[in-house]
Order: sequence, then structure tokens, then C-alpha cells
Amino acid sequence: MLIRNKLMLRFTLLVLAIQVSFSAFIYYFNASTRAQRFSHRLETSAALASRLLVRTGKLETGQLGSLRRGDLLTLPDEQISIYGPDGTLRFSSADDIDQEPNRTHLAALQASRFVTFTGTGGREALGMVYVHEGEPYHIFVSAEDVSGWVRLHQLGLLLLVGNVGALALTILAGWYFAGSALKPMARISRQAGRISATNLGRRLSEGNGRDELAQLAHVFNNMLTGLEQAFEAQKSFLAHASHELRTPLTTLTGTLETALTYDTSLAEARQSMTQALEASRHLNALTSSLLSLAKVDGSLPEFEPVRLDECLNQALSFARAKFVGRDFRLAFGELPEEAETDVFMVAGNAELLTTSLLNLLDNAGKYSAGPVQAELGYEGPTTLRVRVLDAGPGLSPEELSRIYEPLYRAAGAVGRPGYGLGLPLTQRIVQRHGGRLELASAVGQGTTATVWLPAA
Repeated sequence: MLIRNKLMLRFTLLVLAIQVSFSAFIYYFNASTRAQRFSHRLETSAALASRLLVRTGKLETGQLGSLRRGDLLTLPDEQISIYGPDGTLRFSSADDIDQEPNRTHLAALQASRFVTFTGTGGREALGMVYVHEGEPYHIFVSAEDVSGWVRLHQLGLLLLVGNVGALALTILAGWYFAGSALKPMARISRQAGRISATNLGRRLSEGNGRDELAQLAHVFNNMLTGLEQAFEAQKSFLAHASHELRTPLTTLTGTLETALTYDTSLAEARQSMTQALEASRHLNALTSSLLSLAKVDGSLPEFEPVRLDECLNQALSFARAKFVGRDFRLAFGELPEEAETDVFMVAGNAELLTTSLLNLLDNAGKYSAGPVQAELGYEGPTTLRVRVLDAGPGLSPEELSRIYEPLYRAAGAVGRPGYGLGLPLTQRIVQRHGGRLELASAVGQGTTATVWLPAA
């Protein structure tokens, strides 16, 4: 079901429920008022009969004098019956009155002064006790509230017709307001439908910039900005990867073609094979780095508790073996007071964390002629911090802003081994572990790489 139809249906049902509840209240209130009003009229008629017949003693003498039975009747089709203290019928406004309902309620009048009930043919009746000279007389009056019921029926019909008309108007109003409310959504949908991979620079209109739809459009625009940046990064990555892969492939192909055509001796062939092997190793290392970067972007195995100090020690061992004679130093910061026995614990993958730390140490070893300082400590009770400091040439602000682009290499990296994949790989590993990587550098002052990871 369309959202417009859902909104219209819910709006209609809500308004209908309110209308029906309000109409039921009005009808019940009027019905209760009619019953109370007519009961009061019956009570007045009973009181009139008691004053005219019982108090004057006309029931005792049996002589009404100039008063006729019809003179007491003030209500439509009214019937009056009066019973004496002994329970015998003393007066009846008509000879054909059914006295059975009245006799049934005589006992009820012993405990209460008034009693109301429905008589024969749905007539409304009231019984009253009137005490005269210490003797109780029971007076019953019944009648039909013709005009009251007519007005009540007219009110019910009016409410029914009004609710049906209001329902039709509610459906039309719900259709209109649902369409008006969803009109900005339709506009956003049309605008989003025009955006594709070839024109990610387009953005959705944010309207007044304040309501929920404007917030939704703002979220979509931020998402499109991220997608555009991702697409641009992917294009740049593919361009750089193609260039980097083409160089060793071209070298390898040219060396083999030259060897096949011109090499005539074993020495020349061995020299060509050595050059081809070097190009092949370069190609293999570059391919492995690209695969590692793609692996980190994919699904990772389930994280386990890992000792970050052990990962750092292993990375230091690999770095010392690669850079023989280079001074790699390790320092520990203060532990928080609430730290437990197992300190430096993080949830993650030990192999990936070791790789990320080794990349930082490898960069520091390649570009720094002096000692490399690695520091491990806590920054607060729930955050671990690893800092790698070198005394290398440093990076300019422009180079620092692009340092995380895959295959990007700074000017100082020309002629040094590497493919520009270490820092992007490290950044993604740290991010997948819920952490953060930052580089601070200045030309001629060295570089500081800092990693923050949540403690387990």
C-alpha cells in the first residue's frame, strides 16, 4: 500500500473514531436528559394526584366531587393508579389499566420512596409513596414520552447523516493533506532518480532547511558527498594502480623480449633473467599490497582479545631485522589506577594490528636517519595510545593532506622502496578496529604517527 493511502486511511479512521465517540456522547447525554426530564414530569403528576385525591380525603369517601378522572391527566396517554395502605386499589384513571406491573413494584416501594420501571407496551412508569396521616399510599403514574422520543430519534438521524457527510469530507481532506505532506518526498524522489554514477555532483534540494524532510535531504546530500569522494578515490586508485602495475610489467616484458632476441651467451641470459626476476618480485610485492588493502575493506574474522604490547614487540622485531643497525626504542606510559592485571588488551585481529604497527615503524625507519621512538600507554581508562616518532625530513601540509590516498607518494619518497599503500592500509585497519590514526609532521622536524584504540 502506498504511503499516501496509509496516511489517508489512518487519518480517516482517527477522525471517524473521534466523531463516533463525540456523537455517542451527545446521543447518550440527550437520552439521559430525556429520561430524567420525563421522570420528573411523572413525579410532578404523581405529586399532583396525591394532593388532589389523597390529601383532600376523596379516596376515603370515594366521591371525586366536581373532579373527573380525566382532569388529572396531563401527559400523553397517562395512567394513574393509587393503592391504599392495605395494598388495595383505591383509584384508577381508567378501568382497563394493567395493574400487574404496579403490584410487582409495590414491594420495592417499601424500601424506597421512588421507583421507576418500564410498564406494559414500553410505557415509562414511576411509583411514589405518599404518607397521609401516618398511612402510606402508593401512587403509580405511567405515560408515553412521544415528543421526547421523536426528538431523540431526530437527533440520532441527524448525527448519523452528519457522520456520513463528515466521513466523506474527511476522506477528501485526508487525500489532500496526505498529498500535500508527501509532495516534498515526491520531489526528493524525482531529484534522487536523476542522480547516477556519472553525475554524483548533483544534490537534493533541502527546502526550508528546518523540517524533517530538509534533514532527510541533508543526510542524503552528505551521503552523496561521501559516495562522490569514494568514487573519485576509486578512480584515482585505479589510475595509480594501473600506472604502478604497468611499469614492472613493461620492464618484465621488455627484458624478456630483449633476452629472447639479443642474448647469445649464458652470461647475457643470466643478466636478463636477474632483471626479469627483480621486476617480477616488484610486481608480486605491489600485487600483494593491493590485495591486503582490498582484504581489509572486506569482511574480517571475529575479533578476539589481543595484547597490543605483544603486537608492538613483534612489529619492532620485524623492523629491527629489516633495518639492521637502526635504533628502535620502546617506552611505556603510565597505567590508569583502575587498570586490571591484563593491561594493553584490545579486541581485534593480532595479525592485522601487527601489520599496521609495522607499517608505521617501516615508514619511520625508511625516512629517518636517527633513532625511532615507539611509545605505548593509556590515554584515559578506556583508550590505548601508540605513538611512533621519527627524525626524518617531515611532510608539507599539502603532502600531509594526501598521505592516506592509496599509491600516493610524497616528494621525499622518490627513490625509496615502497608503493604508497602502507599508511592507507594502516588507517583502514585501525578504523576497522574502532580506532583512529593521526599524523603530525613539519618539514625538517620529523613525523609523529599516533594510533588510538579502544581498550578491551
